[in-house]
Amino acid sequence: MTLIEQYQDPILVTVLYISMYYGFMLVGLRVRLSKFREHKARGEKFDRYFSQDRELLASDRLQLNTLEHMPPFLWAMWLHAVFVSPRSAAVAGLVYLVTRLAYPFLLGKALGRGIKSRVFIATFAGYGVLVYLLGGVLVQLFR
Repeated sequence: MTLIEQYQDPILVTVLYISMYYGFMLVGLRVRLSKFREHKARGEKFDRYFSQDRELLASDRLQLNTLEHMPPFLWAMWLHAVFVSPRSAAVAGLVYLVTRLAYPFLLGKALGRGIKSRVFIATFAGYGVLVYLLGGVLVQLFR
């Protein structure tokens, strides 16, 4: 079995996660362009960095939260794939991917003054996957 065949499932999860991240960036771009057009139609200047528009804040939070979680997730998944099992790493990675895909629906279209508590469903499920992935690595390390 070649190396790429052995790790094809974690490779696929990695490609899907990065694709999702860029998809979320496109959501942010769509929102920014929409806000720019709205302001332009009203004859106002759109200040992207100091805007308190709730939809813009939600799209920023979506993209940045995905970015913040990317390094720990990818490192944990790949450590697990190499030292424990590529198959279980990929299955856990898919679960993690689903939690990230659920995040925008749980966050909502517009961010209010506080984060909605339902967002923690995706957050804590994702943390559970990370604990599983890294726990497997630690078990192998201290065997």
